[in-house]
Amino acid sequence: MKIERVSPFEKEENLFATDFLKSKLVAFKEIINDPSSGFFHLPKNEELLQSSIELHKKFAHITEFVHVGIGGSSLGPEMLISALSKNKTNFTFINNIDPERISDQLEKVNIENALFYFVSKSGGTAELTAGMSIIINWLEEKGLSQDQWSKKFVFCTDPEKSILLDLGKQLDIPTLSIPSNIGGRFSVLTPVGMFPALFAGIDIKQLMQGASKACQYCLDENVENNPLLNTASYLYDLKNFEINQTVFMPYSSKLRDFCFWFVQLWAESLGKKNDLQGEEIFTGLTPIPGYGATDQHSQMQLFMEGPLDKCLLLLEVENFNTDYKLNSSIDFPSFKKLNNHSLVELMKAELYGTIMALKEMGRPFIHFKIDQNDAASMGELIIFFESLTALMGNYLNINPFDQPGVELGKVYAYQKLEKN
Repeated sequence: MKIERVSPFEKEENLFATDFLKSKLVAFKEIINDPSSGFFHLPKNEELLQSSIELHKKFAHITEFVHVGIGGSSLGPEMLISALSKNKTNFTFINNIDPERISDQLEKVNIENALFYFVSKSGGTAELTAGMSIIINWLEEKGLSQDQWSKKFVFCTDPEKSILLDLGKQLDIPTLSIPSNIGGRFSVLTPVGMFPALFAGIDIKQLMQGASKACQYCLDENVENNPLLNTASYLYDLKNFEINQTVFMPYSSKLRDFCFWFVQLWAESLGKKNDLQGEEIFTGLTPIPGYGATDQHSQMQLFMEGPLDKCLLLLEVENFNTDYKLNSSIDFPSFKKLNNHSLVELMKAELYGTIMALKEMGRPFIHFKIDQNDAASMGELIIFFESLTALMGNYLNINPFDQPGVELGKVYAYQKLEKN
């Protein structure tokens, strides 16, 4: 991955000094070696990878994959499937509790060829429980009894303490593990994402190889060239200028869902009321999803001329797997302009135009490049942005691995149910 960072502000040199960056590398090593945080070591976890591969063999005949989960239990797999799916397996993601949407989704599911994958770290998430209840009732109406569930269901949950784990044992349902030290938004490289990826024909070993590559350069001792450390310092420096919103904008429709995965990762990890000392600071970096070139005709007006409070993360795919010539027999100026070009050339020209305009308008941005949209690049992106999120927690002096604000909302939701 190649990175270019551009800022209109004079940077705080101390944030990029060798000694400071070395201290942040030490801090990052402490984060990833803390037993309570295991995301960085997932590329080396062969046992976890193999569990998905072995169970996939049992269900390899499946042509319809119904994934039930919410938040981190669904956003990662959705991102992988939309970016990299290689075969004709039909995927249905039941990722919300909208009854109309669920009804529409279930109507299209062919039960005979379907596998239902229920994902929840705790196993007791209200949305997961509701989705499972609906699906069980629906299957029973279709004549599928409980003794057949083990042929149609797979669970994915905490291997030590989970309602779903207990239910799986009771009903003899195959169960994959989400390690206890992996939070939902960091779980895409566990069976949460790996198991559905196999049904999509994604090379998960290549995915892990790309992730391993990112692990190596995130730990580069040559700190002046370490992309992780310098990106974190760059974003923290911008925050001192009230640049506290992060626009993630890949120039690829296939990577659009990567934005939504990033939004949860960034928002839930970095938006915190209290610092590590318990003081109220109400900090965070607000993520905004976008994608090019579509949002050049939508949000870009705000990004270019609106409040100077945003940094754009532009992601370029250098080599697309296909292209179209734009030559046409239509004799109009707008068509003639494109006659000698291709669609990829137009996409790159649009990105170039955005970059040049941002520079002229004095808007900060980071330009990321990946060689192509493949499993290796995806693994690299996942580890890099997970690592960046964890390290930004250190810069902001907050815990990036909890979500107390989310938990509070759950408390009130259950109180409301109890009153009805």
